Amino acid sequence: MSTVPAQRPAELDASSAEASIPKASMRTEISGGWLSRWYDAIEAFVSRLSVRDNFWQRVCSLIWLPYAFFSGIKIKAINADTYAAILPFRRFNRNWYRAMAGGALLANSEIAGGMYVFGICGGDYTVVCKHLEYTFLRPCFGPAVYKMTPRQSVHQLLQSGEEFNVTLDLEISQQVSKPGVRDKRVGRCEATFHVAPKIMQKMKQARKK
Repeated sequence: MSTVPAQRPAELDASSAEASIPKASMRTEISGGWLSRWYDAIEAFVSRLSVRDNFWQRVCSLIWLPYAFFSGIKIKAINADTYAAILPFRRFNRNWYRAMAGGALLANSEIAGGMYVFGICGGDYTVVCKHLEYTFLRPCFGPAVYKMTPRQSVHQLLQSGEEFNVTLDLEISQQVSKPGVRDKRVGRCEATFHVAPKIMQKMKQARKK
């Protein structure tokens, strides 16, 4: 399944110019009433809380992303550049012939990739999936493990202070509990996410008004 390929929108051409504007100037331009500032403060607090640990991540998922909460997906670090997300083999994720549902494997690819990117970028950025391509290789009859490796360094892209796209390669395997037996690969996925500083988006909205 594939959506429209990720491309840099035309309106992002001016992002480098906006990135050179001091954040203090941006805040002055987009400053509103006390209600707007109060809402922004709460939004920033919740965003930081959602990437603190798995507990708060699941609490926020229950409210804003219930599918991720009920699927039970969790993410953990393997090394500095590779992360894994584990999708449990529970009734919510299975189909009528007791295999992991294709829709669950596909949907959680976006969730796993988004959790990975958002966990690095933090609450000051918005993360949107622009392209998702999944290849099914074999049925999955156990917990699914998503191993995510970015093609670009997210940390280096963040240093620019601009909007950017990052592509992840995901290897999806069926977790095998028997010792000495390797996990079975059940699919692979390519996901591209667009990352943008929230302050730039608010600045654009203020200009439109």
